[in-house]
Amino acid sequence: MSKIIVYSSAHCPYCTMAKQLLDRKGLSYDEIRVDQHPEKREEMMQKSQRRTVPQIFVNGNAVGGFTDLVEIDRSGQLDALLAKN
Repeated sequence: MSKIIVYSSAHCPYCTMAKQLLDRKGLSYDEIRVDQHPEKREEMMQKSQRRTVPQIFVNGNAVGGFTDLVEIDRSGQLDALLAKN
């Protein structure tokens, strides 16, 4: 099974939409709230080279934020990435 990690914060509408997209696809994910654990923001920035949330990782690969997730989902690349365990 694929490992999905979503770095997010409570008041982020893009985080909510990203999680809703994953939920609609029936995918489980681990959520790391950078607003509750500020030290995790630094971890996220080191892994993604970005400072905004959400940041989404599939099997250790940085997908990007919500718009990136939508783009790879529409192109079929998300399913291909999920197939690589």
